[in-house]
Amino acid sequence: MNLTAAATPLIAREGWGRIGLALAMASFVHWQVGFWWALPFWIIAALILQFFRDPPRSIPAGSGLVVSPAHGKVVSIQSAEDPITGQPAMRISIFMNIFSVHSNRIPVAGRITHKQHVRGRFFNAALDKASTENERCAIGVMTPEGIHITCMQVAGWVARRILTYVEPGEEVSAGQRYGFIRFGSRVDVFLPPDATVTAKLGKWVLSGSDIIARLRTEDI
Repeated sequence: MNLTAAATPLIAREGWGRIGLALAMASFVHWQVGFWWALPFWIIAALILQFFRDPPRSIPAGSGLVVSPAHGKVVSIQSAEDPITGQPAMRISIFMNIFSVHSNRIPVAGRITHKQHVRGRFFNAALDKASTENERCAIGVMTPEGIHITCMQVAGWVARRILTYVEPGEEVSAGQRYGFIRFGSRVDVFLPPDATVTAKLGKWVLSGSDIIARLRTEDI
């Protein structure tokens, strides 16, 4: 299995303004009244900095590999209906807490076929009903072999904005950075029912570098 590196800034651009503001505030209080008064502000700045970290990933290269679109805990593996095609699918749900890397990555190489934003509620993203009732944005990806998969960003009770940077017609690569969700949230991947799931329920996966499934491509 070959590996390709997906380089990104070490700090997600979505956080640059917030990090700059937090550091400026901590520095100002430190300068005005001293370190101990400023310590809570330095801690807040450090927490914001770790939240928006975006380390580079080594992307596995191989036929039929599905890489994790999110860094977090696998909270559900079950049969479901693909929200774009309406066809039976296998759904893998990955929950991101405040200590996760919150940039999202494309799980397979291919072409974006759909982008579907649905307004909804803001239940805890770890709950199963979040996939059907929360604010969410789904993209469809058609692989070169003609296999459709759906990747869906789901907002949580704290996250109120989903950022999705790809559009229908774009060619994308596995592990490519394509979106961001702030604070606790989840990403669902809908695969063909005959896909082989390698992710384990309750285990943590790294976005872009961990393989969560293998698509059946030999008969196509």
